[in-house]
Amino acid sequence: MQTTFKGYVLRIYPTDKQKELINKTIGCARFIYNHFLDEKINDYKETGKSKSCYDQIKELPGLCKEYPWLSEVDSCSLRTALFGLEDAYKRFFNKQNEFPRFKNKDIGNSYKTNNIKNTYKDKNYESIKVDFQNKIITLPKLKEVKFRGYRNKDYFIGNIKSGVIRRVASRYYVSILVEEPLILPEFTPRSIVGLDLGIKDIITTSYNEKIENSLSSLEVKKRIKGLQKGLARCKSGSKNRYKIKIKIQRAFMKLKNICKHLMHDVTNKLVKENDIIVMEDLNIKGMYQLHSIAKSLINIPLAEIKRVLEYKCKWQNKKLLTTNRYYPSSQVCSVCGYQNKEVKDLNIRRWECPKCSSLHDRDINASVNIMFEGLKMYMQCLVLK
Repeated sequence: MQTTFKGYVLRIYPTDKQKELINKTIGCARFIYNHFLDEKINDYKETGKSKSCYDQIKELPGLCKEYPWLSEVDSCSLRTALFGLEDAYKRFFNKQNEFPRFKNKDIGNSYKTNNIKNTYKDKNYESIKVDFQNKIITLPKLKEVKFRGYRNKDYFIGNIKSGVIRRVASRYYVSILVEEPLILPEFTPRSIVGLDLGIKDIITTSYNEKIENSLSSLEVKKRIKGLQKGLARCKSGSKNRYKIKIKIQRAFMKLKNICKHLMHDVTNKLVKENDIIVMEDLNIKGMYQLHSIAKSLINIPLAEIKRVLEYKCKWQNKKLLTTNRYYPSSQVCSVCGYQNKEVKDLNIRRWECPKCSSLHDRDINASVNIMFEGLKMYMQCLVLK
C-alpha cells in the first residue's frame, strides 16, 4: 500500500515549568548544532576531512558530562540537531543551499524529537501520543500538554513519526509528522483548467476567473511599518523594545497566516473542481532579480502555490502538468494561433489579433493557451503509452 507524509500543526498551552523546559531544549539543541558545526569547520581546516553525524553522536555522552545542563533535556532533540547539521551539509554540496551558518537565538526557535516506540510486557508505548477527546498531547520530557485545533478529528490514521516544537512570538506550537496510507480514487479526466500566475491577479483561469491579489493592501502591513518605527526609537535591551519585538513577530505571523489561508482556499477549489491542472513553469528566481516587479512579489507565494498543488493533486489522484518555460502563452492568439511579438511588453493588458481581429485580455488569453498546450501534452502521453 502506498503511504504519504502529512503534517498537522497544533497550538499547545504549556505550563510555566513546561515553557522553561521547552526554552532550555531549544537552547541546548542550538548549542549542539553550533558546537559541532565549529568542530566540523576546524577539522576540515586541519585534516581536509570532517566527522559524520554518527561519529559526532558518539561524543554526546562525554559532552553531557562536561556540560551537565545538557542532560536535563530530551536526548533525542540533541541527536536530531546533529542530523539537521548533516542535512545542511548535504544540501550545500548538492548546491541547494549556502554553507551552513551558526544558529542565532533570535531566529528559528525550535527543536525536533522523534516518536520512539517500545514494547514492555505485551504493552506498546510511544513517546508522542495525541488524545483528541481530552485535547492533550504527550511529548518526551514535557509529558502531558494541552492543545487546540482539529475539532473534527478523533485520531490520526497512521503512524506518528516525529514532532517539532516551535516558539513563535511567545506562543508555542507542535508540528506532528504522520505517515498515512494513501488511498487513491480512480483517475477519470472530465475537466481541464489552465492557470496563468501573475501579480495584480494571483491566478487567472481559462474559465475567465480572476483571483485578485488581496495581500497588497492589508492593514497589518501598515501596522508593521508603525511598529518598526517604534522599535528604532527604543533603547537596545529595554523592556519596551522586547514588547515591540513580540508585537512585530505576531503581526508578521498574522500576515503569513493570511497568505496561507488564501493559498489553501484557492488550491482546494482548483483541485476539487478539475481533474487536470496545467500551469506555466515560471522562472521565479529570475523574476525576483527584476527590480520593477521584485517588490510586488514579496507577499505573493507563487512557488508555494505550485508546491501545494503538487501534493494535493497527488493525494486526490489528479494530474498537474507544467508547460515549457519558453512557451509564448501571452503572445499567441488563442483563436487562430497567430503570434504577436509586440505583446512582449508587460504594459499591454489588452490587444487585438492582427490576423483574425479577436480582442484578448492578456491573462485570460494566456491561461487558455496554457490549457490547450497542457491538453496536447496529456494526449501525447496517452499515445506513447
